[in-house]
Amino acid sequence: METVTSKYVGRTEYSAAWEEQKRFFNALLDAKRNGGGQAEQVLLFVEHPHVYTLGKSGHASNLLVDDGFLKRIGATYFQTDRGGDITYHGLGQLVGYPILDLERLGLSLKEYVWTVEECVIRTVAEYGIEAGRLDGATGVWIEGDTPRARKICAIGVKASRYVTMHGFALNVTTDLCYFSYINPCGFVDKGVTSIEKETGARPSLEEVACRFAAHFGELAGCRVSY
Repeated sequence: METVTSKYVGRTEYSAAWEEQKRFFNALLDAKRNGGGQAEQVLLFVEHPHVYTLGKSGHASNLLVDDGFLKRIGATYFQTDRGGDITYHGLGQLVGYPILDLERLGLSLKEYVWTVEECVIRTVAEYGIEAGRLDGATGVWIEGDTPRARKICAIGVKASRYVTMHGFALNVTTDLCYFSYINPCGFVDKGVTSIEKETGARPSLEEVACRFAAHFGELAGCRVSY
């Protein structure tokens, strides 16, 4: 059975987390190129200061404010190499970066994205939230097939030779007003929400990360170490 290490790092600048992701990602790629060595697989969990990130298939026009406004609200902006469009990361949001060799876990990329979604669905269910998927839209939604559709978790990944990086952003106690400055994930007709907004609960990000990691171990059939 494969072992995946769960690492809760806490508050981390986006640029620093990106470098840390690349360190694990490149180690896994190097291991594959050099005969399949057992480089570490990790679930890296962080909380970012206010930042907007744009995926490689996204549209900069979905950022609705200029550089001066970003500076006034203390936010930064990055163009990234993940999939998806624009999203926001900030305080009270659990950002998970699974850096994994999917071949070692026996998962296809489609199965991996489904697994991440399912882990989030099961995690928020522990707080009394019924969530699910929305056809044609990656991520986790509440009342996704209704006019009240609202996203609680965004997902955007990158994979090379079945090694993954980037991941998901789950709104826990997030200040949702920061989403008003973008068209989240390119959508102009759907809302966003959080665990706190739906239930009033304010769990710690580390608690939520532990719950996600436990579900990941069950669904991916791996041993999670802490």
